[in-house]
Amino acid sequence: MRLFRSYLHLPETARGAVVVLGNFDGLHRGHLAVIGQGAAIARTLGAPLAVLTFEPHPRSVFRPEEPPFRLTPLRIKERQLEAVGIDLLVIVHFDQAFLHRDAGNFVSEVLVGGLGIRHAVAGTAFHFGHHRTGDMALLAQLGQDYGFGVTGVGLMHDEGGAPLSSTRVRQALQSGRPREAALVLGRAWEVVGRVETGARLGRTLGFPTANLSLGEYLRPALGVYAVRAGIDAGLATRWHNGVANFGRRPTVGGLDERLEVHLFDLDEDLYGKHLRVQLIDYLRPERRFDGLDALKAAIAADAAAARRCLESGEFD
Repeated sequence: MRLFRSYLHLPETARGAVVVLGNFDGLHRGHLAVIGQGAAIARTLGAPLAVLTFEPHPRSVFRPEEPPFRLTPLRIKERQLEAVGIDLLVIVHFDQAFLHRDAGNFVSEVLVGGLGIRHAVAGTAFHFGHHRTGDMALLAQLGQDYGFGVTGVGLMHDEGGAPLSSTRVRQALQSGRPREAALVLGRAWEVVGRVETGARLGRTLGFPTANLSLGEYLRPALGVYAVRAGIDAGLATRWHNGVANFGRRPTVGGLDERLEVHLFDLDEDLYGKHLRVQLIDYLRPERRFDGLDALKAAIAADAAAARRCLESGEFD
């Protein structure tokens, strides 16, 4: 995959592609269907397959006061898109100036002038331009004017008829339903972060933890999770079962939200390393305990519950 962090001054070998448009936050099964449609058209036309996405996520520019909501930060999204097998990834910097660009200008300067687009593919709910005035109908009309094809892909649904959308993933995670999020994503939702130094209280209690701040990630429901985690090595990551708490640690007077991960079969120094953590199942809400002895007993019970969950074979 070739990566371009601007649509300007692309080499000729990167122009004339079938371009799939969207944010692709989470890169769920619905997104993959849209990209798959683009791949089929690219094969038919003998053209390269490109994805054009926006960074930062436009919602953070529209509504900067809202809490973190990202399912997939850029570095991880780049990796996921490369695994899909696209030829080109074009990242458009989204700021206030781009926000105020009108829909016609987006098509003429970005898609036509910058990418020399041959065919555009997007979900039918895709909007573009100032005040989101551009829709797929306008894109099809402008495609006729400029000589490129346009294909819209309708909202996809799961086997039960529920929509496959990033909104549904967010709602599931915030409600303590990581299994449902995984159903939409096609894989467990994952957090990747650098292990930070903590108070080492977990080690004192007999359950050492790797501590991660979630940064721009969406905050899932506070509570205890069965997890799988491993030191980030891409496709070579070795996964270990574990239990994690995401919360503020009310028993010890914690204030900041933190993901604390205890791995069952890994005994090595993780400080400073990038850890991948998959939320597999939600075990219970976070609660305050009357002292460290009660907290230690609860952690032991949580670890046992996580082991049973992960060793059941249900999530293999």
